Amino acid sequence: MHDCLILACDYTVGTRAIKSKIQNTIKLVKDHICAIKINFHLLLSINPSEIIAINSAAHRFGVTCIADIKLNDIGNTNTVALDCLEKMGFDAVIANPIMGKKALATLTLQAHRRHMGVISLCHMSAPEAKEAYETPVKGNKQLYELFLNWAAYAKVDGIIVGATYPKIISNCKKKFPRVAIYSPGVGVQGGDPQKALKSGTKYIITGRSIINSSNPVKKAKIILNRG
Repeated sequence: MHDCLILACDYTVGTRAIKSKIQNTIKLVKDHICAIKINFHLLLSINPSEIIAINSAAHRFGVTCIADIKLNDIGNTNTVALDCLEKMGFDAVIANPIMGKKALATLTLQAHRRHMGVISLCHMSAPEAKEAYETPVKGNKQLYELFLNWAAYAKVDGIIVGATYPKIISNCKKKFPRVAIYSPGVGVQGGDPQKALKSGTKYIITGRSIINSSNPVKKAKIILNRG
């Protein structure tokens, strides 16, 4: 198992035998990943029993399971969502801090009571993300800096900053040295794992480059070698 690569299971909805495909990919690259990330679109299209089977397969190889639902709602709804994710075998959830500083702290506390982690969005990887996350807000800051402060207040377990924004990774690491930075956007979106890791990223997240490859193991090795 490699300690910095996370596999995003971003298969297209409608893919045949998707549970088996994900399980097979995990088995192939298990020595090169530390976690899998399952996105909202799959959680909505696969039945819970299949998600449980995928997470169980990952756990058998010592691989952590992250639900990427960018959770953001009122406290009661967040609690119900955590309960459902826990039952499906997830170890951590990605949350959207737009819910507010105190709500994020409450979510983190509730997750920790369930022995789950919370990874909070700070700056997404897509090119258009800067339109929102770099918007000026109160205190002469940009929105991602406010989210970073909220992440520190809430004592989350990590933050998301796209590998496509290495300067922002570096800025976040400088301001919040203890935080674990998770960086998606490597591969199809053009993020460079080497630059991200040198800038302060701890975990590289990549999906389509590996799952669509004719040789997923080779592709994972290439990404890691670059890192």
